[in-house]
Amino acid sequence: MQPHIARPGAPACIIDAAARGDESSWQQLVDRYSNLLWAVVRAHRLTGSDAADVVQTSWLRLIEHLPEIRNRDCIGAWLATTARRECLRLLRRTARCEPMEEIGVVDEEPSDVDAALLRGERDAALWRAFKRLPQRDQALLRLLTSEPAPSYDEVAAALGMPVGSIGPTRGRALARLGRDRELVTAAEKLN
Repeated sequence: MQPHIARPGAPACIIDAAARGDESSWQQLVDRYSNLLWAVVRAHRLTGSDAADVVQTSWLRLIEHLPEIRNRDCIGAWLATTARRECLRLLRRTARCEPMEEIGVVDEEPSDVDAALLRGERDAALWRAFKRLPQRDQALLRLLTSEPAPSYDEVAAALGMPVGSIGPTRGRALARLGRDRELVTAAEKLN
């Protein structure tokens, strides 16, 4: 097997020349691989200054580890891996500690937004509970809450039930709604 001979212009030749201090070789490396590094960094959605720091750190790591790199023709992959690791290191470090200017006091009273959200939850729970009622109870409650309110005679005629059973049937339907666990939980949150 013949030893690997680097061709002129190949990454290995450029790296060897850069390691010897050839400034134009370093510039060739930067020109060739900067876009790759920036693409890796952008994929991690870092801020502008953090992204620039990671790119610079990646180049610094190349300088530090240049003598240890075995396959110099794969320097692009080495730089991309280094940049990815630096991005992850930075993200882990910043996730642990986010500076805050001032710690605010939590209000004990719910805000208007909180109250509106809780009412919305309760209303949604009410409609789900309502749909679990028997059809006859749903129809009765809909009629009794319509505007303008119909008379009991009109309700009795519409539902085919005796006028005397409208009140007790309404009471039982409302009691069923009042016992619905989901609705009770939603109402308790509001209070």
